[in-house]
Amino acid sequence: MPETAARPSSLISTVYGEFVRRLGGWISIADLIGLMAELDVDGPAVRSAISRLKKGGTIVQERRTGIGYRLGPEMGPVFDEGDNRIFGSLEPAALEDGWVVAVFSVPESERAHRYQLRSRLTWLGFGNAASGVWLAPARLLPDARRMLQRLGLSEYVHLFTAQYADFAELKQAVSSWWDFTAIEKQYAAFTDTYQPIAEELREYPEFGDVEAFRDYVPMLTDWRRLPYLDPGLPVELLPEDWNAVEARRVFVELHTLLAAPSLRHVTAVTGLEQPASHQGD
Repeated sequence: MPETAARPSSLISTVYGEFVRRLGGWISIADLIGLMAELDVDGPAVRSAISRLKKGGTIVQERRTGIGYRLGPEMGPVFDEGDNRIFGSLEPAALEDGWVVAVFSVPESERAHRYQLRSRLTWLGFGNAASGVWLAPARLLPDARRMLQRLGLSEYVHLFTAQYADFAELKQAVSSWWDFTAIEKQYAAFTDTYQPIAEELREYPEFGDVEAFRDYVPMLTDWRRLPYLDPGLPVELLPEDWNAVEARRVFVELHTLLAAPSLRHVTAVTGLEQPASHQGD
């Protein structure tokens, strides 16, 4: 299993988002501790992380055959959006599709909302063009709209779609609106960590479900924040040798190899089964 700096709560969120959600949404604490042990996370760390996730509303306790936890009632749409962003936005946007522009103004008396807006727009991959003016490829409009409505921030924001007309050279301007160096650094770290695993699996394709799970969960946990920080800018605006291309290739290869056997391992440990409507996902 690769070394990962992911916190136990992040790993647990990945287990819920990728597996438990597809198996009815509930898992016993005993089975969750068993799965997390495969990721070298001990029981006390799991319970501490569970406490934080409960406090944040990500999960709620529910007793069935034993004590367990299911996703909070508000989390379904959040994970659905995450699936779309993580698995559905792997190709760069088209320049001709234009931009979504978010313009916001927050009273000084509510400046906490100003910080929240900046934080969430950054997390969605928006770049900061000027004070209170943020933009991203137009395909992020639905994500931005849902996020603003879900967090109750829509009253502070105007959303526009637009084309860039003049006067600066757009590639140069874009490089000041996004921190390409920071984004490339994270892609490089991902590739350095997981490319050797992809190469090993190509050479030795016989591996068990447990081994797949141990590699897949940390990989997906490390990957899932990257498509948010990177808005998928058009190729014409990116630096030469943009290293996201290789990182995406590694992710797709490992996801293709490891997702199904990892799910088999989770079902074997928990005894949970996919609802008929999700079989074949």
